[in-house]
Amino acid sequence: MTVVKIIELLGESEKSWEDAAKSALDQAAKTLRGIVGLDVVHFTCKVVDNKIVKYRANVKCAFKYEN
Repeated sequence: MTVVKIIELLGESEKSWEDAAKSALDQAAKTLRGIVGLDVVHFTCKVVDNKIVKYRANVKCAFKYEN
């Protein structure tokens, strides 16, 4: 039986929302083993002087739970 644990992350990028989600995944992969999925929950951005300066992706990262 496989058990999966889910954590929430916020990735940021100056390029795009897709890159922000990838940033969250890349950071999670540094400390987690067995990542099996990423669920993009919400997109936001930071605006300064009427310009988007940061794209943000709220994601849920699923990985296999090891006992």
